[in-house]
Amino acid sequence: MTDTESAGTTREAGTDFPYPVMVEIKGLTRTATFTRLADAVAAVRTTLATLSLDDAHAAYLAEQFAPEAVDRIGRQLAKVGMVRSIAFVGINAHPIYIRPAAKR
Repeated sequence: MTDTESAGTTREAGTDFPYPVMVEIKGLTRTATFTRLADAVAAVRTTLATLSLDDAHAAYLAEQFAPEAVDRIGRQLAKVGMVRSIAFVGINAHPIYIRPAAKR
């Protein structure tokens, strides 16, 4: 994953988390900060697409981090303060974290 920055984009209310977020897939990526939640979720999807996941697990993670999931992820970040999942590559577990980049 790489850091990205949104350049003058307009978003509709309720379609994104209004704060920068940090994303990390332990053991696979370094922590990256994104100004837009949608960009962070897209980065997770891009990284997951490169992994050797079994079909069922790949489908599950694709649903969890789909573009349509950004609203749900934003609500969870606002309510719980973190989104977690796990990518299993063979028998190795790689926790996926999305959290606010700074305390609100």
